[in-house]
Amino acid sequence: MDSARATALINEHSSLPGALLPVLHALQDEFGYIDPAAIPLIAQGLNISEADVFGVIGFYHDFRQKPPGKHVLKVCRAESCQAMGCENLIRHIEGTTGVKLGETSPDRGLTLEAVYCLGNCALSPALMLDGEVFGRVSPSVADVLLASARRPA
Repeated sequence: MDSARATALINEHSSLPGALLPVLHALQDEFGYIDPAAIPLIAQGLNISEADVFGVIGFYHDFRQKPPGKHVLKVCRAESCQAMGCENLIRHIEGTTGVKLGETSPDRGLTLEAVYCLGNCALSPALMLDGEVFGRVSPSVADVLLASARRPA
């Protein structure tokens, strides 16, 4: 993490109402995650405790404290997707990729995350790959999506 850049982002957002969330989003947008070294900078810049910062990061699942893989695959585990087989889909993806939910592959190629609604309930089970939502995802569709993501650009 570039401490000078992080401090600048904190300062840019510190005057906003409820500045902590905009600061966290700005840092994650810039660096891909919230570096633990940024926690004291955020706390000092916003005049709040480090515990408050950790509490918010821990509460919101989208904030990461480690760099994500090159590709991020989010599988919906909300009720509709559960009813339509997301747990089988997750087991298939974990078995195929060797990456468990909440983990990143050793080569940093893939991060696999659970989410609790992608707003695509009518097309369950749903997943999001690198920000693009897909519905009615079967294991074979997941395989195609992952293979296309791994192809060189």
